[in-house]
Amino acid sequence: MRKSITIIYFFGAAFLAIIFFNTSCTKIEFINDSGAALSFSTDTLTFDTVFTERGSATRFFKVYNRHSKYIRISRIWLEDEAASFFRMNVDGIAGNEAIDVEIPPNDSIYIFFEVTVDPDQPVSVSPFVIDDMVNFETNGNKQSVTLEAWGQNANYLPNRASAGKQNLYTCNFNEWVWDDPKPYVLYGVLVIDSCTLVMPPGTQVYIHGGFGRTDDGTPYNDGVLYMYRNGKLRIEGTEDQPVVIQGDRLEEEYSEVSGQWGRIQLGPLSQGHLIDHAEIKNGIIGILVDSLAELTIKNSKIFNTSSSALAGYSARIVAENCLFHSSGANNVTFILGGNYNFSYCTLANYGTSTESLSASNFTCLDGAIPCDYPVAAPLNMTFRNSIIYGSSRDVISLQDGVGEQDPSFFRYRFLNCVVRVDELLDEGGHPDFFDFCNPCLNGDGDSPLFVDPDLNDYHLDSLSIAIELAKPIININQDLEGNDRDLDRPDAGCYEKTN
Repeated sequence: MRKSITIIYFFGAAFLAIIFFNTSCTKIEFINDSGAALSFSTDTLTFDTVFTERGSATRFFKVYNRHSKYIRISRIWLEDEAASFFRMNVDGIAGNEAIDVEIPPNDSIYIFFEVTVDPDQPVSVSPFVIDDMVNFETNGNKQSVTLEAWGQNANYLPNRASAGKQNLYTCNFNEWVWDDPKPYVLYGVLVIDSCTLVMPPGTQVYIHGGFGRTDDGTPYNDGVLYMYRNGKLRIEGTEDQPVVIQGDRLEEEYSEVSGQWGRIQLGPLSQGHLIDHAEIKNGIIGILVDSLAELTIKNSKIFNTSSSALAGYSARIVAENCLFHSSGANNVTFILGGNYNFSYCTLANYGTSTESLSASNFTCLDGAIPCDYPVAAPLNMTFRNSIIYGSSRDVISLQDGVGEQDPSFFRYRFLNCVVRVDELLDEGGHPDFFDFCNPCLNGDGDSPLFVDPDLNDYHLDSLSIAIELAKPIININQDLEGNDRDLDRPDAGCYEKTN
């Protein structure tokens, strides 16, 4: 019996030794090809909890090595590192950075993330949308996964997973009223059809920008409110409680940054849109009024846009007591004609050579310059009691693609306005401009006009040439701030001089 046990023990020890020897001699091979990518269980890790009080949440995703050799990740790190709201744990090791992480062939690891949110903090401390990137560097190849969480107790529309997506909302031709005291955060592209969207006094709308792609891969700017043909927009702010629409980054350094979100677009043939006492800022385009759509806008400001504040494309727009300023392109632009009637408006573009107003009755189907395939439509444009000004010597651009073939395709009038033009009057331009701008004052850049354009204060200076220039207009008896206009000799522009 002892002999048998000894033999079994001997062969058992020998077997273990063979296993150990073979294992210890197995060479681990790493893949070194920079094209050997990692795979992830998601491209965006979303913490979909909306906190009503301070709290934490934990989520994870998996990182896959789908290759037949080991893969070494040189570095895993959070983009914002020390400033990140997120805390990372890579396969059991905590920290915002991990070095030389190995994954065996056809295997995976877990990466956990925790975020703590206090919605009672101001938005400048706890933004509406908290985001970061976790980066992976493997054989010189960089890959990333997006992290996002919600930092405030708000209404996230269309939903909290709609970034880079287009979402349709209808209400059977009824009204959708945004009357919740919590702010509304638009995330993605919200398309409204067969529905009237109503924003009551004091509504706060924050739009999260970025980039998205259509199903065929075409990129577009994210953060868009789009009114389809049977959609209707009614913004019903007041002087004391304006409706404010802006980007969702409210830190001080973002306060004057343009291009943070896409635009408000009133789609072709849509009608009945009314905007009163709104403040729209920091977008790419403030409002785009598309083909044959109709808009009435009153007592509103649109500013800090990377493109135009207001754009009309063969549209119909009525504007009263409005201020358009600080645009990367024209403050106001009209393309392919349309019908436009502006009263007591101020267009001001300083610090740029771009005109404040651009109007044309054509567009180029091929996009070529000069235009090989123009399409034209009649332009009818009237500005009354308005200021069109800026730092350029010419703040008005007029482009007639039809010319003498049909003068009815390019009609414009400026009545009781302050303008600034120079080369526009040259031969080949519009030397007869002041036949259609009468009475008007042509400023030269040194003419007293605004209190301080450098500080975006477009109230009238005490010596402003716009004072008492206007002519009374029935039913427009107050200015943008609710001050009474002089009954006999009001001032041009959106502000009446009061002292």
